[in-house]
Amino acid sequence: MTTVPSVLTSIIILVHNKLEYTRQCIESIRLYTEPGSYEFIVVDNNSTDGTREWIQTQNDIIGIFNPTNLGFPAGCNQGISRARGSEILLLNNDTIVTRNWLSGLRECLYSADDVGAVGPVSNSCSYYQNVATDYKDLNEMQGFSDKYRAVNRGRWEERIKLIGFCMLIKREIVDSVGLLDERFSPGNFEDDDYSFRIQQAGYRLLLCRDVFIHHYGSTTFKDDIEKSNSILQESENKFVDKWGFSSSYSCNIRYDLIQLMGVDMANIPIRVLEIGCACGATLLQIKNQFPKAELYGVELNQHAATLAQRFANIQDADVEKVINYPDNFFDYILLPDVLEHLYNPWSVLENLRRVLKDSGTIIASIPNTMHVSVVRALMQGLWTYTEQGLLDRTHIRFFTYAEIDKMFKSNGYSKITYSANILASPEDESWIHKISNIVPQIDPIQYKVYQYLVSAQKTDPIGDITT
Repeated sequence: MTTVPSVLTSIIILVHNKLEYTRQCIESIRLYTEPGSYEFIVVDNNSTDGTREWIQTQNDIIGIFNPTNLGFPAGCNQGISRARGSEILLLNNDTIVTRNWLSGLRECLYSADDVGAVGPVSNSCSYYQNVATDYKDLNEMQGFSDKYRAVNRGRWEERIKLIGFCMLIKREIVDSVGLLDERFSPGNFEDDDYSFRIQQAGYRLLLCRDVFIHHYGSTTFKDDIEKSNSILQESENKFVDKWGFSSSYSCNIRYDLIQLMGVDMANIPIRVLEIGCACGATLLQIKNQFPKAELYGVELNQHAATLAQRFANIQDADVEKVINYPDNFFDYILLPDVLEHLYNPWSVLENLRRVLKDSGTIIASIPNTMHVSVVRALMQGLWTYTEQGLLDRTHIRFFTYAEIDKMFKSNGYSKITYSANILASPEDESWIHKISNIVPQIDPIQYKVYQYLVSAQKTDPIGDITT
């Protein structure tokens, strides 16, 4: 059992107007947190709705009042500098905590010496920290949280980043890593940055799937969506300049591909290779689900590869030039949106076959160029490249179902199974109906498939090519 020390937690809440949310948040903490185990530090970024005056009437709140809006990172740093606790909890003011929330987070935080920070799940949170909920009001929410915690007790997952709406950090980590980087003011991506800095210092991040907190979500930024999007883009650009890769692009967890791995492998030693592993988020989730897995990756971006090397064997290499692994080595090889970026994906598939075990499986996701959005645009004379999506300007090759099937079979793979990510609007459905009247021999589903998920095994040397 985890031994949790009795320490003071400094809860730092940054506010800018939205007094009704701040009151709810503070009251929920008072109601569901052990008295004497925490201190409130509320940093007010020049509110004009009575928030400042309300804070001043609260005897248990340490208030910091700024004459201007300093933004999220700078405001949090002010709170951290005033904190007396052995733990720092960064908490958004549009949250409502639940029974046993802090004790649950602390149990996870002290589960190992190398755990640096932890965060909960929520009804509204990015980066896979949200869970499905069925409560209709806040009273039902507490009941939902109790049941959710009971079912998921002790279920913790390592992550490469945590969202800063609620993040509990050991004070020694803050002292080692430093304060939030204020270049990201007024906000966004400071939590991504801090997550990677914690890991660079040799500590792990854990997601507490047994702690649920209600989150209204983006109450400060949602009043001006255009301005919010502009700030988000500016902060992302700052992150790329600092780290050399995009956090949005390089931290995806491909649950859809992981689901194609055998569930019976959970307690069996396996070797997994991911081509284009980026920061290793998918590999890390594979380790969460398959604890005995040996993780390998190939990644061209040296900056992203360095982060993944913390928990996996990563080669900084071009897979079209070298595949430097022993024969019959891997149980699974993952190619998440990779083949379309290669000049010769056919040769890569052929070479990967050598390092795949006879009983191994290759799993790939491939955009479908036959999607109705592409066909519709082409019928209008358009083939317009975009920053991301089916016509991503970095795509070199383009595939349909027939071409994918041909590519795998011609390079020695069989027992090929397909699933798909479907995307079709009502307008798309209308177009699909019209196209199907012109080309009735094509299954209409092919126009709805945004991305094919392919699972294939090596063809038996005797020549079995069944699918």
